[in-house]
Amino acid sequence: MRRFLRDNGLSLVLATLFLVFWAAQSVVGIYVYNNDQQEHGRPPITYLQYLRTGAFVEATAENWESEFLQMFAYVLLTAFLFQRGSAESKSPDPEEETPEEKPTPEELQPGPVRRGGWRLKLYEHSLSLAFAALFLVSFVVHGLGGAREYNEEQTAHGEQTVSTLGYFASSQFWFESFQNWQSEFLAVLAMVALSIWLREKNSPESKPVDAPHSQTGA
Repeated sequence: MRRFLRDNGLSLVLATLFLVFWAAQSVVGIYVYNNDQQEHGRPPITYLQYLRTGAFVEATAENWESEFLQMFAYVLLTAFLFQRGSAESKSPDPEEETPEEKPTPEELQPGPVRRGGWRLKLYEHSLSLAFAALFLVSFVVHGLGGAREYNEEQTAHGEQTVSTLGYFASSQFWFESFQNWQSEFLAVLAMVALSIWLREKNSPESKPVDAPHSQTGA
């Protein structure tokens, strides 16, 4: 067990933080939701009912959508774009790239690598494809949850509701998306740029403390 915790500590801590903050979001969210219900003269709902509301689904998926878009774009763009001096970039000078390690023994290679063909081609881009799929799923769930929340608000104010497709085409949907997308790319830009000059000892996301600012890659 100790070895398992050591070998998987990063994923376990990140997963725990995710669940803690997601639970905190839901607990605080129901108070906000029920306060709004009270202001409109409607009865409060239970916690389990809140988890099925468009408000909770939209708020959750809206953020996941932007995170997965960020990671998809980052993985894809770093495959062919460079930033000299950044720990997050490959070197733009081929002669400065780290020599490749010895080939992995065939018995240790992932299955798609051993089989080759279309499986290998797909596997070569599996990371970006996985993030793209997660983004698309979150994008759709955001729209579905957002449409439900929007129509609940419209009904409460005696105004006309819209179809799900109509909500996808609305300025409200795109405002929710763009306000998150821009912040995600700002955060990635900060990571790429700041790693040129700043360091974090022992982090694989940083260059060695004594590395020159011009050194590219960790």
